[in-house]
Amino acid sequence: MNGTPLRVVIAGGGVAALEALLALRRLAEARVSIEVLSAEPQFWYRPLAVAEPFGQGEVHGLDLGAIADECRAALILDSLSSVDADAHVARTSAGGELEYDALLIAVGAQPVPAVPGAFNFRGPADTNAFEELLSGTAAGERIAFTVPGSVAWPLPLYELALQTALHVERLRLDVEIALVTHEREPLELFGQVASAAIAKLLAEREIELLTEVYPVSFVDGVLALAPEGRVEANRVVALPRLEGPSIGGVPTDAQGFISTDPSGYVRELTDVFAAGDATAFPIKQGGLATQQADAAAEEIAALSGADLEPQPFRPVLRGLMLTGGAPLYARAELTGGANPFLSGGEALWWPPGKIVGRYLAPFLAERSGTILALAPYESLSIDADLSSHTSSG
Repeated sequence: MNGTPLRVVIAGGGVAALEALLALRRLAEARVSIEVLSAEPQFWYRPLAVAEPFGQGEVHGLDLGAIADECRAALILDSLSSVDADAHVARTSAGGELEYDALLIAVGAQPVPAVPGAFNFRGPADTNAFEELLSGTAAGERIAFTVPGSVAWPLPLYELALQTALHVERLRLDVEIALVTHEREPLELFGQVASAAIAKLLAEREIELLTEVYPVSFVDGVLALAPEGRVEANRVVALPRLEGPSIGGVPTDAQGFISTDPSGYVRELTDVFAAGDATAFPIKQGGLATQQADAAAEEIAALSGADLEPQPFRPVLRGLMLTGGAPLYARAELTGGANPFLSGGEALWWPPGKIVGRYLAPFLAERSGTILALAPYESLSIDADLSSHTSSG
């Protein structure tokens, strides 16, 4: 590099973008100059949106400008419109052009309603509306929580259903709750032991569980299912499906998602990387997004001349479920092979937040107090491998 910093543009202001920013500044130090291109001036701790309607948490916001200053980066409030990979230029929606030596696309995905007629819970934008749904629920009604077939990360819906059951019980409202999912077992991504623990918890909360069916539509009090069946309900809550960003000049699949190799390189392009929900990796989850960002950041740091051996993306899924009572921890490696599950009585990673990132988790814990306070609850934990409980990996 002859002393000239590598010009890096990070497009996005969410989990993957911030993890990459922190990782690059730590790994590459002064070997990189960084510009962050974000449509929003704040970073939001979105996973707590499922707790906010029940008064159990609050969605935190951090100023991206302050974070950029701390990381010696420039923040540009705009969005990525297209990429000229040959010229190494990223173009913005406002007509700006940013030259780069390495570009990391971490712009996320767009939520789209997947079950016509259902209440669509997207996250922080819908917490107030969900509170209104709860307040309007009367005795004798039935609420169905549904996981559309296109959703591979259903944990937020389980959190809403479990907390709703506890909420109506405390109000002494006779309300029936059902959870409808295309999975064979509840949260089957984490394996049989985790599924059994969650099924037991659903039964204790008297939540009816319907598996291996797909919600189709909610019309006139009837939730239609595929391949067959129906559920009568007064209200239906569904998670949205996601659509990719479809950025000009960037190859995508039919849904607009970006295909990458295990190191984060965008296939068919040079010096362009992607991480997080914008990629074609099927499970859209914050902890996995940070792992993708780490892989890309290590590659970029190596390009800048940093002395390190970049490690590819090896997905380890970590989920912290808010139940309204004892939190539930679960961990699974998604690279195949046997994953024995063990149970314990402590957090399986540290800091024990919902966003598990090697650099981002301790950063958030220090600055915004987003570590979950587990007391007075005794936590129930399920782990695939208790040999590594840190936020790395």
